[in-house]
Amino acid sequence: MRKQAISFSLAAAVTLALAGCTMAPRYERPAAPVADTWPSGAAYDPAQASEKTAADLPWREFIRDQKLQKVIDQALANNRDLRSALANIQAARAQYRIQRSDLFPKFNGELSATRQKSLSSFNGTTGSPVETEFYSASVGLSAFEIDLFGRVRSLSKASLESYLATAEAGRATRISLIAETASAYLTLAADNSRYELARRTVDSAQRTMEVTRKRLEAGVSSRLDVRQAETVYQQARSDLASTTALIAQDRNALELLTGGRLADELLPAELPENHQWLAEVPAGLSSSVLLARPDVLQAEHQLKSANANIGAARAAFFPTLSLTASKGLASPELSDLFDDGVSVWSVAPNLVLPIFRGGENVANLSYAKAQRDLYVSQYELAIQTAFKEVADALAVRGTIQDQLDAQRALVDAAADSYELAEARYTKGVDTFLNALDAQRTLYNAEKSLVSARLTASDNVVTLYRVLGGGLAGEE
Repeated sequence: MRKQAISFSLAAAVTLALAGCTMAPRYERPAAPVADTWPSGAAYDPAQASEKTAADLPWREFIRDQKLQKVIDQALANNRDLRSALANIQAARAQYRIQRSDLFPKFNGELSATRQKSLSSFNGTTGSPVETEFYSASVGLSAFEIDLFGRVRSLSKASLESYLATAEAGRATRISLIAETASAYLTLAADNSRYELARRTVDSAQRTMEVTRKRLEAGVSSRLDVRQAETVYQQARSDLASTTALIAQDRNALELLTGGRLADELLPAELPENHQWLAEVPAGLSSSVLLARPDVLQAEHQLKSANANIGAARAAFFPTLSLTASKGLASPELSDLFDDGVSVWSVAPNLVLPIFRGGENVANLSYAKAQRDLYVSQYELAIQTAFKEVADALAVRGTIQDQLDAQRALVDAAADSYELAEARYTKGVDTFLNALDAQRTLYNAEKSLVSARLTASDNVVTLYRVLGGGLAGEE
């Protein structure tokens, strides 16, 4: 009996010892199909290069405005897209655990009882009925595949990499949510600035219109001057109405991101002058920082999963060995089962050799290799896309200050021009058309300045996102 117990224990141990090799090809990360450093040229500012990267900057340090921090906190807590991404991570983790369980034997306990009634003899005469009872209890495993060629191990590896890819997709969703919420907040602030600009222009145009009417009544101006003054007034009124609608739509978009109603005190006023709500974003010196971006890591994990599936497809060409084994006790009396029961055991290995599968295994291997090639291309494309996004954002950052300086100078010049033109018209030295053109120029210049300030602030957010910011200090 001791030898039988030892034999059964060895059979169970062998199931773990034999699961060794894998036939998956050795994974090698493809070379990044982009330059090692960021682009240079007239659009880029080399003075902004830094040893640090955006990934080292926690989002709470990047977002300096406390109200915007609270809005982002609400988005991270309630956004439905992020909740869906987290649910997908949990589902992928469960799928991996299911697949990984195939690496280990599954033991079951069984307790059975049989009661049978039969005749004592079958010689043509009627015998006395005999009742027999039989009880057994056993522990064993059923059809456990001994992973001789790493098929199960490769499938487990593929499932693990799929789970890790889903986890990286969740991290990418989190980064995007932070950036999208900040951008929506800035857009709302910019539209508030445009609203105030349109309101001031309406008031100014209304005063100008009243002046021209009085001059018309005094016989100094013509009716044409009055009608021309109305054009600026009505244009500003139209802008005021459209901007009011935009502000409402901006709030709706922001509340969709935050997953619920936002308190009025958390909403922004006008857009700040020099994006002081945000910290400067370090870009690093090397484009290798892109390899740590969640979407790039997601593509790499998908590639690793496809690589592992090749191992499983290769292993399908070789025999599979499964094992069914049990050990237990048997007795005609239930009361004696665990005291005087007879020890019983069984070991039943099963070897299956694929002989003819109609080309299925060859097709599966070809498919696995094609999938691997597909994910190599997708991984390389993810890196190239990331490089382009960073390069575009760096180009804007390298030129936006010159644009802002020029736009502010244009506003100052337009304001002086309007003041002079209005004074000349009031004194009768110049025509009203020149004053009207100066007013329009000033209004358009001020609107363009608001747009340029929004572009500058939004580009800081974009640069933070495309460089993989938002994960340092992640809760």
